[in-house]
This record gives sequence, structure tokens and C-alpha cells, in this order.
Amino acid sequence: MHVRFASSPLSACLRAAWIGSVLGVTSVAAAGDWPQFRGPNATGLAEASSTLPTTFSVDENLKWQTKLGDGVGCPSIAAGRLFISEMTKPDEVALTALDAKSGKLLWRRTWATGELPEVHQTNSHASTTPAADAERVYFYFSTLGLQCVDAATGADKWQAKLPVPYYVFKWGPGMSPIVHGDLVIFGQDDDLSPALYAFDKRTGELRWRDDRSDMCAGYSHPVINTTPAGDELVVAGTGMLIGYDLATGKRAWLARTLLRNIKTTPVCRDGIVYIALQSSGIANQWVASIDQKETGNRDGKITKDELQAFVGKMPVPEAFYKKTFDRGDTNGDGALDGDELDKAFMPPGNYAGARYGAKNPAEEFVIAVRGGGKGDVTETHVLWKHPTKHTDHIVSPLVVGERMLLVKCGGIATCFATSDGKQLWGPKRIDNGSDYFASPIYGDGKIYVAGENGFVVVLKDGPELEVLTKNDCGGSIVGTPAIADDRIYVRTRENLLCFGN
Repeated sequence: MHVRFASSPLSACLRAAWIGSVLGVTSVAAAGDWPQFRGPNATGLAEASSTLPTTFSVDENLKWQTKLGDGVGCPSIAAGRLFISEMTKPDEVALTALDAKSGKLLWRRTWATGELPEVHQTNSHASTTPAADAERVYFYFSTLGLQCVDAATGADKWQAKLPVPYYVFKWGPGMSPIVHGDLVIFGQDDDLSPALYAFDKRTGELRWRDDRSDMCAGYSHPVINTTPAGDELVVAGTGMLIGYDLATGKRAWLARTLLRNIKTTPVCRDGIVYIALQSSGIANQWVASIDQKETGNRDGKITKDELQAFVGKMPVPEAFYKKTFDRGDTNGDGALDGDELDKAFMPPGNYAGARYGAKNPAEEFVIAVRGGGKGDVTETHVLWKHPTKHTDHIVSPLVVGERMLLVKCGGIATCFATSDGKQLWGPKRIDNGSDYFASPIYGDGKIYVAGENGFVVVLKDGPELEVLTKNDCGGSIVGTPAIADDRIYVRTRENLLCFGN
């Protein structure tokens, strides 16, 4: 199964953050920062930017570049500092801080990771995007848990140990923390112990935890939805979009509108949650990936031996077998086939998406849900939901003005109206036939779309598709670029580049 990973952005206002730092005031993300995955509230929108470059490359409008260890996590920016993760050795991860304007190294922290499992070649163990404010940086790594360090020095503040995630399909970790108010929020829907956590950002004290055992593996980041009743936390997962009470972590509402798994992150605006997703039924995924490959015997069934052969040298945890395989093996013959696959690898009562035997196992939707509800709001708060063939299973939507832009593999773009979800234009090619892992971002009236082949296409924001330029950044791009003030930051697999006019 070919999996792609979206990456992370930068946050708030540089000048205000610097002033707060100088005065000793506790700062929040300011208008020119890019403080977390995909920027402010994961929208991909630069809240305040000067003129951004339209044309750039390693030879033009390059302000600085620096070599990095392997990684696909995105840069985050707060109070003039840029933070990024990298693998400095096969068993060592680093969190690196740079001066955002000059690229000068401010500090670098390294941690021994211990033995790490194999991950998909598109991913990296340095897949997380730090979240930051003027005082602290919040950094996640699979075997270390959640780390908080001083933004100015890199000195330890606190650490929260978390269960090491497990993924049968070797997708590997890809989740990043967010900061809202006095909370650091981190969610991870893996194959063993999916959960959502909220910590006190100053002390690391666990405020609340939600057990998400009713979810399958997914990579959708938490987002904040502002409603007339106040802010709420919204998290997409298997079959359900869930609204949480931020203070208590209790589930306030749910909309049964989604599919088996989700790797895109929703966008919230004016109390409405916009989602684009693509997923397929579980039975065909498991059979095609395990039984029909060299690890299986092509009999349409899956055994524990085939599962172990597919996973490789590291033993499949017994807890995973108890949670899934044994639950699905209803006839006790030691093999899963037919609807036993659905029962094993879908949470009971949450059989989202195509079931076993479906004629069309792959499904795609664009959806808008009004937040602020109570209980099951599937019938009352889903504003629109349309099937489409133009979504991507990794690239998140970009909402600018009254339009939602989607980009998928091959460089194919489609635009929808946020008012009713109707298709405005597309599908149309954006002149870069690449695979896509990064999500589009917006600033200075322009949309930046980074392809895995190393080219960033710049589109004019408008009612029709208009390609302005296509820019070669000299290396594969998996992580989403970031914008802060008048700069755009692009991470390739080998370098971090800063462009500006």
C-alpha cells in the first residue's frame, strides 16, 4: 500500500512574540508565526505576510539553506525561531532551532531513540512537526513521548511518556502536537492504543485523556473550531467526526460521516468543519497487502503466520492479536476471511466505509459539518456531503475565501464552493505531474503546492485555475512548507531552504 504523509507549518506574529519575550510576558502565537503542523490551526493560511516570492530556486531568491538529517516533519516558527526535527543517526533524533531570518544555528538537542521498527520509505522516524510559542517547544517522538524544552536554550522543561505506537502496515508515526490556550494536545490513532491527550503546557500535567479504541489507524490532526458557544476541539477518525469539550475532554458531539480511516486534516472556519477524504474497505486492503503478496499463499484468507511474515523481524504484539485477530476469528479456524476481516479490523459498531464484498471498495467525499452540537448530530449538523473522484487520501484541503481547493496525485486540482460543496472547476492539471504528500498553503494572494519531485507550483488565488510559476527546489519534498512574514521555508529530504524576494 502506497502511503503519503503530509507535513507541518509555522505560527503567529514575530514582532509581537519578540516584544513579549523581551518584556517577560507569556506569549501566544502571533500573526506572523507558523507555530505547528500546517500553520495556524492547521489551515495552511499565513495570517500575516508581506510580499512572498513567486519565482524561487536554489539559484534565485534563496536567502539561506542548511543541510539536515533525514526527516519529513515540517518547520514551525515562533518569535523569530525556527524548529525542525531530523534523524542525525539511525538511532538518534534531533530537535534543531535556527534563527528564522538568517538560518544561524541557535541550538540542537539530540536523544537516543533505541531500536526503531521499519517504516514506509516515504515516511521517516523524524516525521513530527514541533509546536512552539515564544517560551517553549513541544516535540513528539515515538519512543520518547512528548518533550517540552525551552525555546531559547533547548533545556528540558518536562517529558510525558506515552505508549509507543504500533502500525501493522508500517506506515509509522506521523502525528504532531498542537497548542491551544494553556493546553498541549496530542492525538495518535495507531493499531494498538489509540488515544487523545491534553497536557498543561507549563508543567506537563495530564489534564485529560480520551480512549479512542473505537478508531482504526489514522493521521488526522486535532483542530480548534470556534462556535458561538465557544471553542471546541474537533478530531476526525474512523467513521466519525467528534467534537470535544476542551476543558474536560468529554465527547460533546459526533457526526457519522467519515470512512474507515482518515489521513487528511479538516479545516475549520466560522464554526464549520470542512473535510476531504478518501479511503477503502478493510478486507480488500488486508488481503491485497498480505495474502496476495509474497507473504501469503493467495487463498483469500489471512493467518497469524502470514501477518508475522508481512510485518518482518519484530514480533507482532500479542495485545494486537487479542484486540483484532481473535475478535474476528469467529469460527476459530485460525484464519480470517470474508466478513471476519471487517469484524477483526474495524471497531465493533463502527463499520465505516466499504464492507466485505462491496463492488466499489474505495470511497471519496467532501463534507461540511457545523460544530457546536450535542450528541449524534449526523442528521442535524451535516451541511453537505458529496461523493467525488477528486480527493486525495493524504493531502488536506485548503479553504481560502469561499472556495475549497483539493490537490491529488498527478498534480490534479479541483475547486469546490464552501457554501454548498458544488464543484466550481476542475479537475485540471497544475503542470507538475508528481506524487503529492505536502498540503497546499496560502499567503500574499498565492497558493503554494509542493510536489514530491521537488517542484513547488505557485497558483494565483482566484475563481479559475491560473498557474504562475513552477519552481525547482532541488530535492524531494514530503513535508508541507511554511510561511512566516516575507519568507517561505521548504524542507527537502536533505535540506531546509528559505526563500524571499
